[in-house]
Amino acid sequence: MDRTDHTSKIVGTVWGLLILNTLGSAGAKTIIPLPRSLIQMVTMGALVAAFALALAVNLRLRIRASAFGFLLTLLLVPSVISSADLESGFGALFRCARLALFVGTLWLLSRWWDGGLTFVRHHIRIYFVVLGSVAAGAIISPGAAMPELYGGRLVGALWPLTPPQIGQYAAVIIGLSVLLVLGRRTDRASAAVVIVPALVLLALTHTRTATLGLLVGLALAIGSLVLTSAAARRFFAWAVVCAAVAAVGFGSALQAWFLRGQSQENFTSLTGRAKVWHALLAAPRTTSEYLFGAGLGDKSFGGLPIDNSWLAVYHEQGMTGVALVAAIIIVLGGVALLRPPSLSRACAIFLISYCAIASYTEAGLGDASPYLLHLTVAASLLVAPAAATPLTTPEVPGRPIPRGARRSEVT
Repeated sequence: MDRTDHTSKIVGTVWGLLILNTLGSAGAKTIIPLPRSLIQMVTMGALVAAFALALAVNLRLRIRASAFGFLLTLLLVPSVISSADLESGFGALFRCARLALFVGTLWLLSRWWDGGLTFVRHHIRIYFVVLGSVAAGAIISPGAAMPELYGGRLVGALWPLTPPQIGQYAAVIIGLSVLLVLGRRTDRASAAVVIVPALVLLALTHTRTATLGLLVGLALAIGSLVLTSAAARRFFAWAVVCAAVAAVGFGSALQAWFLRGQSQENFTSLTGRAKVWHALLAAPRTTSEYLFGAGLGDKSFGGLPIDNSWLAVYHEQGMTGVALVAAIIIVLGGVALLRPPSLSRACAIFLISYCAIASYTEAGLGDASPYLLHLTVAASLLVAPAAATPLTTPEVPGRPIPRGARRSEVT
């Protein structure tokens, strides 16, 4: 086996272990009950194994300078400061250690960030396997996969995954697969194998945030290719026509799917999220809590999920954390806008815009999460490829030319 291929497989394995670590341990009841302690042991073991493998394949600690990695490392500062007083318990320090190990693994992988699509393909393949487990659970036990507790929405019956998680994974791989087809980096048949099942799973989750992020992210990404790609222009035109037809012919069905049977009051309050947000913002805080937060926790307030990345970061890492997370989004977005049109740039724009949209109703930008992995893929796509070093031909000392021959050459 070629050494390069072997290294590529190890890097792919590390990426898969990082994704496993971010799948979480809380969710729906599975067909075979899995103790939360067992799930946490598997996910944390995956992170430790990912770091060990990344270190083994990068023993010389060659890393690529990155503003994204630098800002992510700085995010550890308010996390440690706020968690050190143990206001959130020893669990906060444990989460700090997890975040440090997570960021360290990303630094070790930065050696292979080259502006190519390697990590995009790893992302699609691994999340497709995760969605495959969701589909398998739905086939084995439809009742457990669409319980009444979640309003009949699709959940993970083999591994505890919530509808928003499944919707997020499906939306991300759909968007990336569409862009690979438009960039002619994969054939339509292979893309359809990924896109069609993922669309079905996304529809069954009834996840509005993931659907909106997919549509807006694809619109921005394809828009960045319109001037340079005929395939992108054709796809954009067909998408507009199909959207118009769907809006006219299936407007009532789409509205029913979007509302999910909720009342107007429940929909307006974003399924109760707004009440938690108002309570969090109204809670009194010390100067230290305002600047550095209350310490890394489970992204909840008063026993209820915060479900907003910015407020979760504000609560746990303070305004310092909010400024750093905003800087990460702004830096990645700014670099993407400055890059010339390309497929890598389009994929990065899709991932950045998706994370920015999802941050309004989902938490995760300030801690080890799938959203940080999405942004890491975007960062790897925006790396400027190294300029080729021109080959110089060494001077070979020649034989001395007789004086007479030199005169004849001049004349």
